Amino acid sequence: MKTKLLMAGLAVALPFLLSSCGSSSKDAPVTKAAVTTPGVLVEDAWVRATVGSKDTSMTAAFMSLTNPGTTDVSLTSATSPVAGMVQIHEMAMQDGKMVMQEKAGGIKVPAGSHAHLAPSGDHVMLMGLKQALKPGDEVPITLKFSDGTTHDLTVPVKAFTEEEEHYHPSTTPSTTP
Repeated sequence: MKTKLLMAGLAVALPFLLSSCGSSSKDAPVTKAAVTTPGVLVEDAWVRATVGSKDTSMTAAFMSLTNPGTTDVSLTSATSPVAGMVQIHEMAMQDGKMVMQEKAGGIKVPAGSHAHLAPSGDHVMLMGLKQALKPGDEVPITLKFSDGTTHDLTVPVKAFTEEEEHYHPSTTPSTTP
């Protein structure tokens, strides 16, 4: 009885075993392992404190974005529960003055390269703040990219006073000696 069961098992298994031994690489389909590259990497993110500034209703977030992939990706939008509105901004020359404006198309992060969001340059603008932000606070921000990925961040608030006129323009023209 045991011999009959063994023979029946071999009869069923033998064709499968032999078929896998006889195929050549020309006959078998070539498959490549799926390679996944991480999305944009976010580093050194921080938000400018509003405590002590003239206008505590808005501020900016800065960071470094690195794209290890082979396709350009853009930072297209952002959200934060501490702000009524969040936009992607740039500093641009307009009528002989530097002005802050929404950046059409977002901030491009080239394939295999990086983009820096910094004071006096591209940044994430938080407007209609629901509270003043002081150094040591943390701000939740969600970044959205053109490839469909998102990053949920908790960003530290840091003191920053240089270049304040770019984020809170004064109505009085300044004169330089």
